[in-house]
Amino acid sequence: KVPVRAMASRDLGVRVWTLCVVLGGGAWGFVASSRGEVALAAGRGQAIPASRVEIYDTTLRDGTQGEGVSVSVDDKLSIARQLSAFGVDYIEAGWPGSNPKDAEFFERARLELDEATRRKLVALGSTRRKGVADPARDEQLRSLVASGVGRACIVCKASAWQTESILGASLEENLEMISSSVRWLVDQGVAVHVDLEHYFDGARDDEYGLACCRAAVEAGAEALALCDTNGGATPWEIEDATRAVVAAVPAAVGIHVHNDAGLAVANSLAAVRAGASIVQATVNGVGERCGNADLCAIVATLQLKTHRLGRAVAPPECRLADLTALSRFVDETLNRAHDDAAPYVGASAFAHKGG
Repeated sequence: KVPVRAMASRDLGVRVWTLCVVLGGGAWGFVASSRGEVALAAGRGQAIPASRVEIYDTTLRDGTQGEGVSVSVDDKLSIARQLSAFGVDYIEAGWPGSNPKDAEFFERARLELDEATRRKLVALGSTRRKGVADPARDEQLRSLVASGVGRACIVCKASAWQTESILGASLEENLEMISSSVRWLVDQGVAVHVDLEHYFDGARDDEYGLACCRAAVEAGAEALALCDTNGGATPWEIEDATRAVVAAVPAAVGIHVHNDAGLAVANSLAAVRAGASIVQATVNGVGERCGNADLCAIVATLQLKTHRLGRAVAPPECRLADLTALSRFVDETLNRAHDDAAPYVGASAFAHKGG
């Protein structure tokens, strides 16, 4: 039972990370294989079962909602190849039922992307429209099947207020929209993730969001993503609500947060600490309004600071040595200036004057 601590030096990508294990005292201990398979718990040496976190990239969908961001289909295909090579688990590539560009992407992906990358693609959509009782008659659900990918993510309302006041549906009708949409997609051979919009706003008031989670999972959804849609939640709210969902449903639970309060990375890590096993994020945090959670900061932190999260969660397939190159490639492709002060990947991240 030897406590150890991990220290990292220098940079990622252009510079080289060196992970040094230093014997010594301290309350926290951490020992990991190269694939994050074994850990020692806080000062007592118990094995913590590995619980790998999957990285769900949404740069090509949510990231393209950012102001001034415009990408061609060629650009999206190029970024998809880079994301796949880097090692993310899922690539949410667009909403085929919403615009011709995304429909073209999925058509070309069948011929122009390699099989490993195609397996990671996710098509976004929503639950069937209110008033369309038969999901088979909903064109945007049909477009998800027609996209040719094996996995779809559908968005639903998960707040009672949003459901009644914005969607204009009853609470029971919304639950049926969720369950029937998931069930129909699963019957078509499509694996389904469900994004629960405004989950944390609703969780402050009632447990309707939890009912939405159960409806999705009981209909066959393989994963849920709890969404802080307006980016206003705090880490402690995220952690408490996520832990409750993880305990309540037999499915993978993910997190999708926006950065309106500057807390997107912290909130994502709080969800992981509470048991979330999928993190949605965009490269460099690009996205609408104040952006999304930054994939670069999240991946690096998960790999280098796992011992501080109390779980063996590092995503081992993500190649830290390529993180800076990925970050710069995406910014250049999106015609964005690279942030020299960005954590881990910025040119100034390892500069030092003092303090």
